[in-house]
Amino acid sequence: MFVLLTILVYFAVLLAVSRMTARRNAGNDTFFRAERRSPWFMVAFGMVGASISGVTFVSVPGMVLTSGMAYLQLCMGFILGYVAVAFVLLPVYYRLNLTSIYTYLGQRLGRSSYLSGAWFFLLSKLVGSAVKFYVVCMILQQFVLDALGVPFWANAVAMVALIWLYTRRGGVRTLVFTDVLQTTCLFASLLLIIYMVMRQLGLQPAEALQAVVADGRSRIFVFDDWTSRTYFWKQLLSGAFIVVVMTGLDQDMMQKNLTCRTLRDAQKDMCSYGLAFLPANFLFLALGVLLAQLAEGSGVGLPAKGDELLPAFVQGAGTMVTVLFTLGIVAASFSSADSALTSLTTSYCVDIRQRPADEPLRKRAHLTICLLFVVFILLFRAAGSSSLIDAIYTIVSYTYGPLLGLFAFGLFTRRSVRDRLVPVVCLASPLLCYAVDRLAAARFDYHFGYELLLVNGLLTFVGLMALPARRAKPQ
Repeated sequence: MFVLLTILVYFAVLLAVSRMTARRNAGNDTFFRAERRSPWFMVAFGMVGASISGVTFVSVPGMVLTSGMAYLQLCMGFILGYVAVAFVLLPVYYRLNLTSIYTYLGQRLGRSSYLSGAWFFLLSKLVGSAVKFYVVCMILQQFVLDALGVPFWANAVAMVALIWLYTRRGGVRTLVFTDVLQTTCLFASLLLIIYMVMRQLGLQPAEALQAVVADGRSRIFVFDDWTSRTYFWKQLLSGAFIVVVMTGLDQDMMQKNLTCRTLRDAQKDMCSYGLAFLPANFLFLALGVLLAQLAEGSGVGLPAKGDELLPAFVQGAGTMVTVLFTLGIVAASFSSADSALTSLTTSYCVDIRQRPADEPLRKRAHLTICLLFVVFILLFRAAGSSSLIDAIYTIVSYTYGPLLGLFAFGLFTRRSVRDRLVPVVCLASPLLCYAVDRLAAARFDYHFGYELLLVNGLLTFVGLMALPARRAKPQ
C-alpha cells in the first residue's frame, strides 16, 4: 500500500503543477509550442528524464549480465548525434518557424513525402512509447495490483488516464515543468538505491567504484570481434544515428526543444543534456554490476533475464527500496509517455489534418490517442519480450529508417522527386532491410545490431535517388 500511496501523492503533485502552468486560457499555441518561452536549462534538465524512460531503469542495469558496459559505446555515439542535431537540424527548424518538424518534408519534397514522414512517426512513437510505458504498468501490477486482484487492463487504462488528466490543457508547456520534477525524482531514487546496495555490500563510495572497475562485467570497449552486435565502431555510429533519428527527426523529442526562446538557447539545451547521458547511464550500469556482486555474495543465483536483475533485488529489499524503485520507474515512464502523447496529438492535428488552430479537434485527438496507447500497451503485454530496450531499438531500426532517408535526401541533395512514389519507397525499404538482415545471418553468420537503422535509411535514400525527377509545372 505504501507503493500505491507514493503514486497517488506523486500524481497529486503533478496535477498541481499542471494547474499552475495552465491557469491562463491555454490554447493550441500553448499546447503545441509553449508560446516559445521555455528557459533552456529547464528544458535540458527535464529532457534527461524524458529521454531515459522506465525502460532504462529496468533494462540497462541488467545489460551487464550479457554485454558488460558495452552500452556506453552507444552512449558515446549519442553525444555525436546530439551535436549533429544541434548544429544541422535545429537551425533549419528555427529558420522555418516549425510547429511540426515534418512540415519541412512538405515544403522540400511534397505532400506525399510530408504525410509519409508523419505517419511513420505516428506508428513508431505509438509502438515505442507503449513498450516504455508497459514497464511502469508491469511493475505496478507485480508489486501492488496483483495482490489486490486488479486486472492488468484496468491498470493500463488508469495510468494512461492520469497522464491525460494533467496534460489535456497545458500540453508541452506543462511538460517542461513536470519533466523537471520527474527527472529530479528519477535520479534521487537511483542514487538512493545505489547507496542501499553499497550499504549491503559494506562498501564506501570509493570502494564501490573500485569494485565496479575491477569486475569483468565492467568491460566497455569491444574491438576484437567485428561481427558482434557490441563492436565499438558499430555501436558508436549506431548511437549517433539513433539520436539523429530518435531525437532530431522525432516530433516528440524536438517539440520541447522548439519551445526555447532562440536557436542559441535550443542548441545549449541540446548539447547539455546530450553530454549528461554518458554519466547517467554509467550510474545505471554500475548499479547492475553491484547488484550482480550482491547476488553472488549472498548465494542467490543471477536471473535468467537481465530485465529481472533490479526487480529481483527490490522484491527482497524491504518497503523503502520498493517505494524508491516505484518512484523512479513512475517518474521515468510518466516523463516519457506524457510527451509522447502530446507530440502524437500535435502531429495528427498539424500534419495529418493540417488544422493547427482547431481546439476541439486537438481535444478529441488527444483523447483518441490515449485510447490507442492503451491498446498498444495491451498488445505488447500479450507479445512479451526478453529485453525491452533491445525491442525498442529493433522497432526503431525498421520504422525510423525511412525518416532518416527522407530527411537526408531533403537536406543533402537538391533533387526533386515524383512525390506520389515516395510512400512506395518508404514502405519497401523496411521490407528489403528485413530480407538483408535474414540473408546476412543465414549466409555469412553476420548479425546486424542497431546499425540496421543505417541500412534502412540508406535503402530509403538510394530508392529516392532512383525515382524520376518531378516534372516541371507548365507556366
